Amino acid sequence: MAGEAKAVEAIGLTKVFSDFWLRARARAVDDIDFEIRPREIFGLLGPNGSGKSTTIKMILGLLRPTRGRLTVLGRSPEDVQVKNRIGYLPEESYLYRFLNPIETLEYYGKLFGLDRGTRRRRAGELLEMVGLNQVQHRPVGEFSKGMARRLGLAQALINDPEFLILDEPTSGLDPIGTRQVKDLLLELGRRGKTILLSSHLLADVEDVCHRMVILYGGRIRAEGTAETLLQDSNHTLIETRRLRPETITLVEQALARGEGASIERIQAPRQRLEDLFMRIVEQARTEQVATSGALHGGRMAGFLGEVTEGAGLVAELARERPVEPSPRAAEPVAPPSEPLLRELVQDAPAAPARSEAPSPPRPAGQVDRGVLDRLLGDGEADQK
Repeated sequence: MAGEAKAVEAIGLTKVFSDFWLRARARAVDDIDFEIRPREIFGLLGPNGSGKSTTIKMILGLLRPTRGRLTVLGRSPEDVQVKNRIGYLPEESYLYRFLNPIETLEYYGKLFGLDRGTRRRRAGELLEMVGLNQVQHRPVGEFSKGMARRLGLAQALINDPEFLILDEPTSGLDPIGTRQVKDLLLELGRRGKTILLSSHLLADVEDVCHRMVILYGGRIRAEGTAETLLQDSNHTLIETRRLRPETITLVEQALARGEGASIERIQAPRQRLEDLFMRIVEQARTEQVATSGALHGGRMAGFLGEVTEGAGLVAELARERPVEPSPRAAEPVAPPSEPLLRELVQDAPAAPARSEAPSPPRPAGQVDRGVLDRLLGDGEADQK
């Protein structure tokens, strides 16, 4: 949209770490220029020590740039109003181990000033979405790393952020959780969220990111879309149905005559390991095989942008709830017969009659010794 502020704009961004004597010790980010457009999924790649985490911390306002200009959602990263519009999942999930998932999400919801009803509703939808609804009352300290990452992702979405920053979101997740997170990111992108994704798993970035930059030594070494960066301009791929050996020989002869080229490799197409894994898991679910791990997750939380189908989780539950029959009027109960009453009365043991003279009034503050003697006498009788 013309005139719309960029989600992030960095010009000449530089960060130099100095020692106590203000001598330059490390140039973590070295004069980089990039921008993140609204409603796009942007990848930040690079090996350890390339400047990814430092760049993210400057975007969050946790570090001040040494030089250059940086704006986030049209404002300075240090502006408190900007932080209310950002969701952040750090590389390590720092969660209170004695709180359960519901309490954790309510705690972070309070930090954003959400009212009690909104916190409860969003917490329930998010836990359903990330597949932790069945363990919502377990302490977080008992969670595996993958389950903690799922809860961390829900925490990053509790304020319905406009700009989402994810640092290694699939770390510790099994292939099911990894696939779910990638599908979630694509759906959030369709709902208008701007996402910055930093990951060492290049396949994850390739699957979901619109554009990306690759850092090394604090500088940008390559940037662009996945199609432009990954295109191999030195080869041509022709895909057809399986050919007979004599047909392949004819094709190779034609290539030699027309282009002076030869076939470098012939192989049958391979499916991706992730696709095979997910197909096996889906087959096991179809057979209703029991599992003690986290569930696949539910529908996207309704408050995260515009709902594309249905009327949200609450409407779906209300629609699928069976209609209960109206209660019938209570029927009168017939009284028991007279012979039955007579039999019960005859079988009941008669209570011993006790006639005690009323005790005289005692002065205020004086203990009734008779009561104590009776209690002590009953205790001795029980021991015998």
